[in-house]
Amino acid sequence: MKKHLLLSAFLILGLTSCSNERAAIDNVESMKSPEMENFNKALRSVNQPKNRPTAEERKQHSLEMSDSRKELLVPASKDLILSTGISEKEMMRQTGGDKTKIIVWANKIYFEKKKQINRSLKLEN
Repeated sequence: MKKHLLLSAFLILGLTSCSNERAAIDNVESMKSPEMENFNKALRSVNQPKNRPTAEERKQHSLEMSDSRKELLVPASKDLILSTGISEKEMMRQTGGDKTKIIVWANKIYFEKKKQINRSLKLEN
C-alpha cells in the first residue's frame, strides 16, 4: 500500500511539474504580439531549405542576404515596426525604403521586446 501511495505522489509531482513548464511556455507565447509572432515565423521561413541561398547567391552576396530572402522578411518587418507606433512615412524617412535597414530595425525591436518579456517573467518568479 505504501508503494502505491508513494508512486502516486511521484506521478502527481511529475505531472504538476510538466504542466508548470507548459504554462511558462504558454505565458511567454501569450506575451508576444501578433506582429512579433509573424516576424518570428518569417525568420524561420528564411531558413527553410527552399529559401536558402543558392551557390551563385552566396558568391554574389557573401555576407548580405539575397533580395529574394529579404522579400520574405520585409512585410513582417514593416508590420513589427509600425506596431510600435511609428508611421509608415517616418519609417520610410528613416530607412529610405532600404530593405536591409527595415529588417535590421525590426530585428532590434523584436529582440528588445523579447528582452522585456524575459525581464517581466523573471520579476514574476
